[in-house]
Amino acid sequence: MAFVLSLLMALVLVSYGPGGSLGCDLSQNHVLIGRKNLTLLGEMRRLSPRFCLQDRKDFAFPQEMVEGGQLQEAQAISVLHEMLQQSFNLFHTERSSAAWNTTVLEQLRTGLHQQLDDLDACLGQVMGEEDSGLGRTGPTLAVKRYFQGIHVYLQEKEYSDCAWETVRVEIMRSLSSSVSLQERLRMMDGDLSSP
Repeated sequence: MAFVLSLLMALVLVSYGPGGSLGCDLSQNHVLIGRKNLTLLGEMRRLSPRFCLQDRKDFAFPQEMVEGGQLQEAQAISVLHEMLQQSFNLFHTERSSAAWNTTVLEQLRTGLHQQLDDLDACLGQVMGEEDSGLGRTGPTLAVKRYFQGIHVYLQEKEYSDCAWETVRVEIMRSLSSSVSLQERLRMMDGDLSSP
């Protein structure tokens, strides 16, 4: 849950469109792509999570490192970009290709890549304006360590079907929260005409 709250707060800072405080022009389709990625993750389910209860794990996202209220705008963009990049990397391995339906997996990869493209311009803007070491310290480094823990977990479980199911559910939970937040932000921002 700490991971979800931290991700939500990071997204609050980066989800504003052209009228937002960041000056970043995130694609109008950014939320739609996020929703589609969530649907795809749901379609990837091969096992009942109840069957894999013995493999459940708290991946311990470091909430104290990524408290939303403490993140500066540049940090929030960097953190979100790192989360999407690490998710893309996770599902772009030979082992993940063996675990999932390749058609659905490729669609997920494409969607994550599109979201990364949306954030690349923003990341370039803030990295020029802020400390260029954002990716090597603080919250972004904590996200990298979090995903490293996921990779270690998969290795320890020998990339079993239940291990992949556990990871799929973890990533799905965070993407679900991010999509919900982005939808609420659009309504709060008065941008009801956007999809």
